[in-house]
Order: sequence, then C-alpha cells, then structure tokens
Amino acid sequence: MKTITLALTGASGIPYGMRLLECLLQSGARVQLVYSQAAQIVAKQEMDFVLANRAQDAEKMLTEKLGTFSGELKVYGIQDWYAPMASGSNPGDAMVICPCTMGTLGKVAGGISDDLIARAADVMLKEKRTLILVPREMPFSAIHLENMLKLSHAGAVIMPPNPGFYHHPQSVQDMVDFVVARILDHLGVEQTLIKPWGEA
Repeated sequence: MKTITLALTGASGIPYGMRLLECLLQSGARVQLVYSQAAQIVAKQEMDFVLANRAQDAEKMLTEKLGTFSGELKVYGIQDWYAPMASGSNPGDAMVICPCTMGTLGKVAGGISDDLIARAADVMLKEKRTLILVPREMPFSAIHLENMLKLSHAGAVIMPPNPGFYHHPQSVQDMVDFVVARILDHLGVEQTLIKPWGEA
C-alpha cells in the first residue's frame, strides 16, 4: 500500500485536489491529508464544499462524501507536528501539493518549514522522495519561475495543471481528469482516467 501525503492550499484548483484524493483512495493508497485555512475558503468558493476545521470532523465528512473506497484516509491539522510526514523517519512514499499557492511554493523553495505542509515537503526533498507541486493558474512572475526552477533542481516535479486536448475532452471534468491522470502516472498509481498515448 502506497502512502501519499496530499496537501491542499489556498490556490484555485481545489477540484484537482479533491479528484486526486478520490482516485488515490479508490486505488487502495493510504492518504495523509492536510490543508490550509485558505484551502477551506477556496473549497467553499470553487466546489461549495466545507472542509471542517477539526481533522477528525474532516475525516468523517470526506469519508461520507467519497463513499466506498479501498484505501485509508487520515487527516492532519496544519500545525500537527506529531504527524508522520513531519519526520524523515516516516516520510511516506510521495507527496503532492495540489493546488499549490505561490506562497507555499516559495516557502518550500526557501526551506521555510513553518507549518506541516512546508515541513512535509522539506522532508520529501531531503529524503529524496517524490514531491509533486501543482501550481495555481497563470501567469507566473520571474520570482515564481525561479522558485520552480530551484525546486526542480532540488528534485521536485512541477506540474502546472495544463490539460492536453488530444484526448478530445467533452467537459470540464474531462480536463480535470487529464491533469489528475498525469499526477497519478508520476506517482506510479494505476489509473483509467485517460488512455496512454498511442493506445486505442
């Protein structure tokens, strides 16, 4: 069973993160979820969904919302320094920040670990585990791009949610699924959202 840390921050793109959460749990992964207060605001704005303040309440609400799945879900507070992913002795297999604000990306690039999201990302880099950042919508400033390059040099994967169109998407959900499928591919998680290139 893969252990994946999924972080949601206050950038536009919460539907990507929620769909990724659903797919990971359906795949049988153990998901360690953490989100910022700003992510709670964006979830309400973009999906009319309330992410609870208390981790225990959030687990219950998300389990009810997502229905039956074969994976495991554990939600942690953003200041929970006893969470497994806060230490290099228990980093898990991979981490995805989706969506990722430029503030969060900048903190990770600068090694500023002042909350669980930034700390967990720092752990992934130092332990040389997979770290994927899905930045918010364009445009990007030179500072944003320099931070992305710095993180790429450090071993992170930068995956702006830019959907391809060669699979002829018919809906917004199709475009969301394209992005989520590419993330799952990089995590080594089997997915059936889109067919690999060259396969009918």
